[in-house]
Amino acid sequence: MIVGVGGQGTLLASRVLGSVGMREGCDVKVSEIHGMSQRGGSVVTYVKMGGKVHSPVIEEGEAHIVLAFEKLEALRWIRYLRPDGRIILNSQRIDPLPVILGESRYPDGVIREIKKRCPNVQVADALETARKCGNPKTMNVVLIGLLARSTRIKKETWLKALRDVIPERLLEVNLKAFEEGYNYSLV
Repeated sequence: MIVGVGGQGTLLASRVLGSVGMREGCDVKVSEIHGMSQRGGSVVTYVKMGGKVHSPVIEEGEAHIVLAFEKLEALRWIRYLRPDGRIILNSQRIDPLPVILGESRYPDGVIREIKKRCPNVQVADALETARKCGNPKTMNVVLIGLLARSTRIKKETWLKALRDVIPERLLEVNLKAFEEGYNYSLV
């Protein structure tokens, strides 16, 4: 599952993952749930790949990996993670509309709560890393690089998938962001 907020690049990330799966010879299904994405609302995409995928939908307790572009979204969707699953998490905070309007408050200790529920969490400041690459919008590709490093799929397959999906004019900065994510030092 890829979870985030509208405008963070979850849909592009799902296209890259789908391309990786197809390059690996997998049956791939991608399903997108947009919500109020144009207003900074929750966006979720499911990417399933394997020998034969019958449905693109991921049910509660089925996701092997939750790739979370915003920490509250990770907490919101954590119930979809398998007990032995893992979360790759951008530490960014984006206030949802009710918080912006003063109707509620952003909860304290979101990452701590995530770690209580899932022992396998990798947290990265992907937004700051993307800024250092020259474009904060490449945060999603930083996280893809972090994910890629932890799979058995060859790095070159990931790079080819990025070239499949990302427009030529944006490719250089995104390849740099991928490399930064791939080599990200977790503490």
